[in-house]
Amino acid sequence: MLDLGFVSAILPDQSFEAVIDFAAANDFKCVEVMCWPKGKAERRYAGVTHIDIDTLNDAKISYIQSYLKEKGVYASALGYYPNPLDPDDAKSKVYVDHIKDLIYAAKKLGFTSVNSFGGRNAAKTVEWNIGRFKEVWTDIIKIAEENYV
Repeated sequence: MLDLGFVSAILPDQSFEAVIDFAAANDFKCVEVMCWPKGKAERRYAGVTHIDIDTLNDAKISYIQSYLKEKGVYASALGYYPNPLDPDDAKSKVYVDHIKDLIYAAKKLGFTSVNSFGGRNAAKTVEWNIGRFKEVWTDIIKIAEENYV
């Protein structure tokens, strides 16, 4: 049996608590919690932050875990959907570093999933993108495996 949930980005102006309260009040079992770095959104649904992993500490971890348990809702994953294969190497590095940080945050929170976008460079061929994907994602996947995420 599958649990019905939603991506928290659909409630971009709501707090973490308001998102979880909405889920509980409407019989959703889970929420994919958006964790973009704080800042201005570059596109719709981007930039939504319901858990700010840059300020995550033991007290916040305990609070998040307790709040979810109290409401009977679980986090199906932490979500962040940038383009890690962005042709701008500086942007790509920021995106990749945040994905890695999400993996560490998921482990600390006791979550087992991080969702993201594989990425692509639209100006390059599929073959080029596959090669670049392997370069970028091999280390990310290794970190996820080491952290059971």
